[in-house]
Parts: sequence; C-alpha cells; structure tokens
Amino acid sequence: MRIVLERVSEAWVRVEGKEVARIGPGYLLLVGISKHDEQEELAFWARKIPELRLFPDKQGKFDRSLRDVGGEILCVSQFTLFGDCRKGRRPSFSEAAPGPEAQQLFDRFVELLRGQGIPVKTGVFGAHMEVGLVNDGPVTLILERIRGK
Repeated sequence: MRIVLERVSEAWVRVEGKEVARIGPGYLLLVGISKHDEQEELAFWARKIPELRLFPDKQGKFDRSLRDVGGEILCVSQFTLFGDCRKGRRPSFSEAAPGPEAQQLFDRFVELLRGQGIPVKTGVFGAHMEVGLVNDGPVTLILERIRGK
C-alpha cells in the first residue's frame, strides 16, 4: 500500500465534469493498493492516519491531529502510484493489485477510516477523475511500510 497524503484546506473530485465529492480542511489521500497488500496493512494506516500530528498548534509546530482539528478525508484510488519507470519508457503496473481485488481492499480501507470516526468521502473507483486541491503548507507525505520494518 502506498499513500500520498496532502494536507489541504479543500479538495474535490469531478467525474465527467460533475463534482462527486468535496471536503474542507483535512487530508487528500491518493491510495495505491499493491498485489501484496493484506487487511493488516489497511488497518495499520486507518489507525495511524487520523492520529498523525500534521496540523500546527499556536506555536506553529506540528502538534495537532486530524481528529484534533475536526478534519475530513477525501480518499482517491490511484493505481499509478505503483508505476515502475525504471525500464523502458512506459510504466509497468505489475505491482498494482488487479481492479476487483484493489476495489475490495480500497473499500475496506475507507470503511476502516470511517470506523475511526472520521468523515471520509471518495472519488469513483476506476473512473477517469479530475482531482483538485488547495495544499495547505504545502504538506505532503508518502506513506508506505517497507516489509520487515
């Protein structure tokens, strides 16, 4: 699982010119599911993300979590996060989970995030989406656990 987390003041998703989701302050999560991901990985990040202290306190230090600030999450599936460009000129997506499996794991991840009491909106799995955001900071993190660590 590979997640690009962006702290946003707002973010939205459009499909075929129609807005399907919008959030205010919170996180935009671009989520790639690999063919090796299991439920434990989903649960780890669903617990961790709401508790990450990425919002400033009165001194400007990262000391407040998404939960502390009452933020939202916009979760967008993005298999291209597993694009491997080391060989040739066309990325290989062989490490990305196949569509049906990825959708099941993505949906479960969203369910686990919601189970943490966080408002979560999503794009449309498998659709061509236009994603817009106002990155707050900018603050952008790549979240990934390396097996064995």
